[in-house]
Amino acid sequence: MSLPYKLIDAWVNPNLGTPADPRYNVGYLFPDLAERWRRGTTLEQLIDEMDGAGVGQSVLCGGYGSVDGADDVGWTIDAVERFPDRFVGSIAVDPRRGMAAVKTVQRMVVEHGFRMVRMVGFEIGLAYDDPAYYPVYAKCAELGVPVGLNVGIPGPLIAGAVQHPLPLDGICAFFPELKIVMQHGGEPWIDLCVKLLLKWPNLYYMSSAFAPKRIPPQILHLTNTRGADKVMWASDYPLLTFERCAREIEEMAFKDDARRQQFGRDNAINVLGLEQLS
Repeated sequence: MSLPYKLIDAWVNPNLGTPADPRYNVGYLFPDLAERWRRGTTLEQLIDEMDGAGVGQSVLCGGYGSVDGADDVGWTIDAVERFPDRFVGSIAVDPRRGMAAVKTVQRMVVEHGFRMVRMVGFEIGLAYDDPAYYPVYAKCAELGVPVGLNVGIPGPLIAGAVQHPLPLDGICAFFPELKIVMQHGGEPWIDLCVKLLLKWPNLYYMSSAFAPKRIPPQILHLTNTRGADKVMWASDYPLLTFERCAREIEEMAFKDDARRQQFGRDNAINVLGLEQLS
């Protein structure tokens, strides 16, 4: 079958080549990734791949896992400006840059319409309750954009204890106005992730870098019970292809088609404020 609506992918990376840092080599998890990195993906090819899988919109991420000499932020801005009906922008920032990071958030959201700010703990090297993060949290709350935080042991060959999700408990309490999205699965702390999702109305979960058939069963159970509005799909392209994800979403054991649509489309619209693009 094919889905009767267009999917929204909540995390897509510009595929501008193999990342410069060899620690980002996650071929042990994604055997075909090296070839996708080698060939790269033009903007036109990206749209063709989205169309082939029934993906209507993608949330592009600039500033993460960069390639030497490649301006992925500029590429993302250009894509959003040229195809505003197909792409939304997000930016990964390093809070250790202090006010420079805050000003980047302000510029990308206000001048370029980006709809999400991401911070990746294993790159930053600080737990999410470190004071360095708080100016960015405050700016995102002020601007009304969600912040995405990677949780769980990372795939790249970099230590990931700083991505433990427990600090999010205090952050959700301190910033009730701020929408926070747990990204990249949360393993091996899935039960804690579910507990926090049930507790905090401003906390959400994104399946980025997890093939839909590999999403932890606790998360699928959440979507079929009390958390249908909490979980959204993301491929983390080019780690996963749109085609594979779309096929596996159709095969997931959702309680009903309404929950499948919430996972594959509606929750991204609601959390990222994309109603005008739906």
